[in-house]
Amino acid sequence: MRNCLLLLITCMMLVLGSCMQSADLPGPIAPLAINLVELEWGPPGDGSIAPAGTRTAPQGVDPVTGGVTYYAWFPANGHFDLHWHTYDEYVVVVQGPVTIALGDDVHNLETGGYIVIPGGMPHYWDVPATGDAIILVRRAGPADFNFVNR
Repeated sequence: MRNCLLLLITCMMLVLGSCMQSADLPGPIAPLAINLVELEWGPPGDGSIAPAGTRTAPQGVDPVTGGVTYYAWFPANGHFDLHWHTYDEYVVVVQGPVTIALGDDVHNLETGGYIVIPGGMPHYWDVPATGDAIILVRRAGPADFNFVNR
């Protein structure tokens, strides 16, 4: 009986080991340290998704979830229409101020502000006419934009 148990355990370890070796595991994430002035900003957007003139600077994609991390630079007096995302969104206001509506609650945030937007929650952004705003966004899954009134 003891030999059968040892044989069973050995077989299970071999099967598990071969499954783990053949699994499509993500590679290591590269280290990154960057200053705001070093970001490589994309071209200004046309307003079809974000406010016209919005620029982004992608920083990476989570190899497991597909969640993206990027900076977004919103121009002064910009408005981002009411929308929602499938996955949670985490945001730091790097340069502000900004106004964000999370559902029915409106929040005025300054530089250093932090926002958690649960997946499925309608929200919109406003940037005052006094200056541009920059946010750092981390998504829990692939990015999507589902507009409420379009």
